[in-house]
Amino acid sequence: MAKTYVHLVRHAQGFHNLCVENHQLPDPDLTPLGKSQCAALQKDFPHHDKVTHLVASPMRRTIYTCLLSFEPVVERGIKVVALPDIQEVSPFPCDLGSEPEVLEKEFDEKVDLGLVNEGWNDKGIGSEYAPEMRKLEVRARRAREWFRDLGKGNEGEEREVNVVAVTHGGFLHFLTEDWDGMDLNKGTGWGNCEWRSYEVVVEEGEGGGARLKEIEQSWRRRRGSLQGLSETEQMELRSAVGKELEGGFAQLKGGKKEDEV
Repeated sequence: MAKTYVHLVRHAQGFHNLCVENHQLPDPDLTPLGKSQCAALQKDFPHHDKVTHLVASPMRRTIYTCLLSFEPVVERGIKVVALPDIQEVSPFPCDLGSEPEVLEKEFDEKVDLGLVNEGWNDKGIGSEYAPEMRKLEVRARRAREWFRDLGKGNEGEEREVNVVAVTHGGFLHFLTEDWDGMDLNKGTGWGNCEWRSYEVVVEEGEGGGARLKEIEQSWRRRRGSLQGLSETEQMELRSAVGKELEGGFAQLKGGKKEDEV
């Protein structure tokens, strides 16, 4: 199988990022600053000509970030595929997406909504998208395997696959299985429009799962000579996030948890 790379991007600033009160805004749009962040990302991203797939969470802010930041790729005829598994963690209104028919009307032919079914935006108790640690890890694994399968191609085909996936600050830690830089007060260690590059590594054994390994150039670009967290430190942060989620999930039928998402 040819190598598959995934360039992960956190969405640009949305109106929900401005204050806690705005977490009550349903599926918010990008701010003017957010649109400027997209323009800067488009200018700075060096791999537009290599991108073979565009993917985004079906939230409006992630779709618009993808369309604006990777316009050169869109102009080559590559549609944005909306992937429900990479939507954000929390059940706040700002993290509940719009109905499929609303998205279809807004984005018309620009986005492939074939994977966005009724109920994709249900994060209630019993839903596969409820903010429970186990369910989040399951859908993060499904997403990694979905990226892996993009690289399988036709029999005998050998080509490098470069995927751009625009998702959310909280979910990025589950997707990468990397808690380095996680700020529990903000709910993420990623900045708006920050991007990092990963290679998809196929795991050995029955089932052949997948993990994401940040490439050296990406790590050095953002962290210089610093070393990453130890396995123990990673597990400690993951455990802290799990406790936060348990507290929030217990209040899912009411109450608030004031994270920036």
